[in-house]
Amino acid sequence: MDILEVKSPADEREFLDFAIRLYKNENNWIRPLDKDIEGLFHPESNKLFKLGGKAKRWLLKDAKGETVGRIAAFLNPKWKEKQKTGGVGFFECVQNQEAAFKLFDTAKDWLASEGMEAMDGPVNFGERDKWWGLLVEGFSPPNYNMPWNFSYYKEFFESYGFQLYFKQFTFMRPVKGVGFDEKMIERANKIMANPEFVFRHIAGKELSEKAPQYFMDVYNKAWARHMGKSLVLKETQLMFKKMKPIMDPRLIYFGFHNGEPISFFINIPEINQIFKHVNGKMDLIGKLKFLWNQKFNPPDKMLGLVFGVVPQFQGKGVESAMIMSYNEQFASTSSFPYKTIEMNWIGDFNPKMMRVCEQLNAEIYKTHHTYRYLFDRSKPFERHPIFE
Repeated sequence: MDILEVKSPADEREFLDFAIRLYKNENNWIRPLDKDIEGLFHPESNKLFKLGGKAKRWLLKDAKGETVGRIAAFLNPKWKEKQKTGGVGFFECVQNQEAAFKLFDTAKDWLASEGMEAMDGPVNFGERDKWWGLLVEGFSPPNYNMPWNFSYYKEFFESYGFQLYFKQFTFMRPVKGVGFDEKMIERANKIMANPEFVFRHIAGKELSEKAPQYFMDVYNKAWARHMGKSLVLKETQLMFKKMKPIMDPRLIYFGFHNGEPISFFINIPEINQIFKHVNGKMDLIGKLKFLWNQKFNPPDKMLGLVFGVVPQFQGKGVESAMIMSYNEQFASTSSFPYKTIEMNWIGDFNPKMMRVCEQLNAEIYKTHHTYRYLFDRSKPFERHPIFE
């Protein structure tokens, strides 16, 4: 078997096409958009390159010249770890351990040559909300920009020596017909009875002009120290702009205390229910298919992207009040079109958010694993620190 670095447009095409052939008989696999994957590997579309990031891709060929595997490796300049850690991702392979190990070796050798001491995988050359983790339980169709893989990949990673860094849980619950934890209801009612607190959705000009500022204020207080970076207004404005074509204002909700934003949740329609009809391409035909299905065959599932409460109000019932208020205003009404909600993955290092999901009577629907491999096998392995 021979390793070929991806360099030419033909190699780039084969990197995408191999996965299409590999999963051609898998009904649960949804072909990702070509542009969503290819865009990660080019400086004009991925700003990490401008910050000093690097990425390499390889194809593995058998004796007949047929592709039997692929892998990518990354140096993310934003990662701050005890060990200098790179990433591997977009791993796909036939059911052959020798082939899988050759791909892992190739990525490891390159990362080591770049001064790395460990590698995480399978991960993305970008943010954690996309292409992150190995699916190990709940092999149902993936949400947008989340991976789907064969079950035998787990044995490849663990046999090679990758160790579990953290588990990722996707919680799901029906929108209607399932109640809430009694203690949650009690806490919510106390907050909702206090006129200092207001919970509402954002629409119209406020959605485009004010919501990015609200989001940035809460995120930087609630999440920045855990995620290792703060957001600036330009980033949140761009995020809302990108979401606009698929955004449903009814799914965006904020909490305020004396007029100041203190909490939010951002949901979107689960658009993989639409993208499964476009066959990976957003050319003219793909766009027409997308628009037709968006109008006449819209998603009945919503995806919870991110949830946050500023530290000052965490654990005091604000989370519960925001959810209960939303349920009363929207989710419980007869005109609400969504049947289920899946919460974008929550790491087992975040027990507070897991408890919130449990109080919603949501159940774990899918489990992904993020693994870490230490190049020096004598060093002690540590799992992801718990969020306090």
